[in-house]
Amino acid sequence: MKKILLISLAVLVTGGLVFWFVHHQQSGYTKVLTAKIVRQDLSTIVSGTGQIKPKTYVNVGATSFGRITHLYVKEGDHVTKGQILATVENVQPQANVDAQEAAIASAKTDVASFVAAENTGKANVEHAKADLEQKRLDWQRAQELYKEGILAKQDYDAKKAAYDTDVASLAQADAGLVQAKAQTESARAKITNAIAMLRANQDALSKTVSTAPFDGIVTNLPVREGETVVVGIQNAEGSTLMTLADMSIITAEVKVDETDIVNIALGQTADVSVDAIPGKVFKGHVTLAGDQALLRSSGLATSTQTSGTEEAKDFKVVITLDDPSNNLNDLRPGLSTTAKITTAHKPNVVSLPIQALTIRPTETAGKGSVQAATTPAPSANKTPDQGVYVITTDDHGKLRAKFVPVTTGITGSTEIEVLSGLKAGDEIVMGPFKTLRGLKDNALVKRDTAPVTPAASGS
Repeated sequence: MKKILLISLAVLVTGGLVFWFVHHQQSGYTKVLTAKIVRQDLSTIVSGTGQIKPKTYVNVGATSFGRITHLYVKEGDHVTKGQILATVENVQPQANVDAQEAAIASAKTDVASFVAAENTGKANVEHAKADLEQKRLDWQRAQELYKEGILAKQDYDAKKAAYDTDVASLAQADAGLVQAKAQTESARAKITNAIAMLRANQDALSKTVSTAPFDGIVTNLPVREGETVVVGIQNAEGSTLMTLADMSIITAEVKVDETDIVNIALGQTADVSVDAIPGKVFKGHVTLAGDQALLRSSGLATSTQTSGTEEAKDFKVVITLDDPSNNLNDLRPGLSTTAKITTAHKPNVVSLPIQALTIRPTETAGKGSVQAATTPAPSANKTPDQGVYVITTDDHGKLRAKFVPVTTGITGSTEIEVLSGLKAGDEIVMGPFKTLRGLKDNALVKRDTAPVTPAASGS
């Protein structure tokens, strides 16, 4: 029994010595999580949500008042340019066209009659000229014979009267010809006027038939056959027949937070995903970055608001999908979508986990403490108090955390680019967060043996 007690005592003493030794060895050390600085491709991504929209769409409005007699399409139908979409009753416009065509035919008959009268007048003028020439010769001979005393005074006077009569007849024929020409011109002017009126009536008749202005798809059809439509203000009830969208060029119209819009530029690439088509990503590029801020609560432009209430704002960004081989026919206007826009990309850069970046306090914040950065600045401008703790070994082989200032570049989802201060392979302190906040420069540290989840790539 005594032997057992001695053995137990020896075990307790040994355990106590071991505990004291371990505690002594670990006293003054801070357990930290570490990570290695690596090189990798890094991308800055800006996300936005919105919906699919065609680049070109039009509301086909009613261009004539009346009852819809036929609808040749339904919502979702594909149509081609010039295809008849709908017709409105056209009894009155058709009657106007028929009446005007009859009036033109009658006027053309009148013109033909006046042209014939004009030709008759020309013949009368020629006949009068020939008669006058004959009477002029007879009058000249009569004058010579009368001077020689051969011709009696009565015959002389008869020749002169015949000549004067033919002069008057020629003048009458000329006047008749002028009148016939004027009547012909008047009849032709009436035809021109009637043709102009016919064009107006034909235009009114054509407006009772609605055709597709381009190839597209019917995305909205708010009317039915038998309903009466009116010519009115765009989008007013009863004035829009249907909405036609050109789906040959499809866009994703998304809203981007105001803090990210400054990084958006035309031509930047984007990956667009659609909620209704999981697992498929559509490639695109930015074609419009809005200049007008939109209130997040209402979606209205700030310029239209008179209230001074401050609230979150977004900006409209339009991304044109440019991958026709990715089955864009599956897309429909209005589908919810998410776009990830690559605003910056750098291959094979030195990067560190964002949570490892810290900000050294100012002189008034207290000596020897460092607080973790809540929002690391993505700017490449040098920030003297910004840095990380690098694991170093002192002369006694002990691990120490030394604060090293760094300058940073672009920011990925979980990493940030290092422009200076670190190199690939350096070991840095990345947590825990509470420990990192209170860690002092050149403090003794010990690697935490807990498994560390590798940081996700920011590319």
